[in-house]
Amino acid sequence: MRAFAPYGTELSSRLLLGTSQYPSPAILLDAIKASGTQVVTVSLRRESGGGRAGHDFWSLIQSANVRVLPNTAGCHTVKEAVTTAHMARELFGTDWIKLEVIGESDTLQPDVFGLVEAARILNADGFKVFPYTTEDLIVAERLLDAGCEVLMPWGAPIGSGRGLNNVYGLRSLRAHFPDVPLVIDAGLGVPSHAGAAIELGYDGILLNTAVAKAGDPVAMARAFALAIEAGVLARDADPMEPRDMAAPSTPVIGKAFG
Repeated sequence: MRAFAPYGTELSSRLLLGTSQYPSPAILLDAIKASGTQVVTVSLRRESGGGRAGHDFWSLIQSANVRVLPNTAGCHTVKEAVTTAHMARELFGTDWIKLEVIGESDTLQPDVFGLVEAARILNADGFKVFPYTTEDLIVAERLLDAGCEVLMPWGAPIGSGRGLNNVYGLRSLRAHFPDVPLVIDAGLGVPSHAGAAIELGYDGILLNTAVAKAGDPVAMARAFALAIEAGVLARDADPMEPRDMAAPSTPVIGKAFG
């Protein structure tokens, strides 16, 4: 089994979980525990958004004993993303940053030009950048050239729950960069989407809305964890190749014909 070790940090869980939109702090904490995740994403804007509430939220995250991956959610320019990343490093005490530079408001599609520029600046400043990108091969190459060691292509638009919109493109990305940790970020709705991504060869899954907006977020967090584990087991078990024609699953040699 290939280890999941973004920036040299080996993780036993391949699920990275977002922390927004949960019905209550208690449910968020229970979902984190049920998922078995070791990494949660945190928005700087939420943490710094308001006095006591921000402090209580940060205390809750710290009580979960997980690693924090701050994000630049909501940033639309290079300057805004870089500034947010620096503030997050100071506030959370980590050089990990999930980099988002949003280019289009309806789909929340990343501005890949700004993304590459911001990644280059942040990598030069010592950050370990987790870029939210598309499955575009050229953009991926540019991000790696900019110093990124992890790529996080979307499965579908953020919060859509559509699953893997472009399986061909995601498979191509995996084939072109076999040694780069790849994490599906955004667009998944149900655990089978996560299992399919892992079976494609992806190393991890980052999601938020699918768990936070489920009727039972805690149960859904556990379901995603199990689906990812099943995907890893299935991938490593060397699945059969699909066929166009039927093939008997029961031998006919020695069968009596009347």
